[in-house]
Amino acid sequence: MTDKKNSDIIVTQQGGVIKNIMNQMKLIFRLMGDSRVSILAKIIPVGTIAYLFSPDPIMFPIIGAVDDVALLALGSYIFTELCPPEVVKEHLKALAGNTTVDSSTDDVVDAETTDVN
Repeated sequence: MTDKKNSDIIVTQQGGVIKNIMNQMKLIFRLMGDSRVSILAKIIPVGTIAYLFSPDPIMFPIIGAVDDVALLALGSYIFTELCPPEVVKEHLKALAGNTTVDSSTDDVVDAETTDVN
């Protein structure tokens, strides 16, 4: 049998791309404020944001935006990978607790449709 190490953390991807980006940003802000994360690792998000506000050497509007998005995604990924895994798990668990969906508010209407000429 395989041993599942991360069985206590279940983060479902609900709400689409924007919600996932917002959760990733919240995770980064929480990790930036955590004293258990290395100062050297914290340089990565700061450098990524500094690059975002610096003038683009690429003059084509679409390509310039694409490389900014790619750099933000790469910086976010590298930063979370360099943080201690137990700290990331702790913050992910706290964020998952804040994003629970109340199923009692989901109203389902059972109806039939008819075509009107």
